[in-house]
Amino acid sequence: MVYEYFFAGELDAEELEWFLSRGWRKFGHYFFRPACPDCRACTPIRVDVQRFRLSRSQKRVLRKCRDVQVEVGPLRYHRQLFNLYRVHSQERFQQKVNFADFVIHFHSPACPGLLARYWLDKSLVAAGYLDQSNTALNSIYFIFDPDLSHLSLGVYGALQEIHHAQSLGLSHYYLGYWTRGCARMAYKAGFRPHELYSWKDQRWQSLAV
Repeated sequence: MVYEYFFAGELDAEELEWFLSRGWRKFGHYFFRPACPDCRACTPIRVDVQRFRLSRSQKRVLRKCRDVQVEVGPLRYHRQLFNLYRVHSQERFQQKVNFADFVIHFHSPACPGLLARYWLDKSLVAAGYLDQSNTALNSIYFIFDPDLSHLSLGVYGALQEIHHAQSLGLSHYYLGYWTRGCARMAYKAGFRPHELYSWKDQRWQSLAV
């Protein structure tokens, strides 16, 4: 893939929203968006959180995760986070990770950040890294215990983060990129109503997907 990219030392909430609304993503200080000359398959997707309605399958996920406790607060590191990230990366993607990259990508923020932590029986079972712009929450990355895949914690995390955006009076929740036909990304289209960004028209469109 081909990317446009830049590095930013510090952005405020309004500046962050400008980039999110134009299809940019980020890890730490690294901002990027796809720029393949003959392909625009990677489509930015965001949820209209004030109009969001639960689907039947999402209601089932909430019931399955009724014992999972959620805390959303400042971005702070503790040892369990890296351990969870390491296991998640190995089991889900067969990737080995190192601590330095983890800190650079997730604990060296270039803009206002939040951390959502998910607990079950006093154990950290998932964590969501978020940015907060002046109008939206942006999901950077979500990690979870692979042994609990049956709980659909990724979907549960997105539902909780949408709820948090609603509680803050924000308008959107950015889910990153969605690609038609990609099974790993299919769940993103289940959060409705949502909007897709048109690279050609450079605007957001409400579409049935």
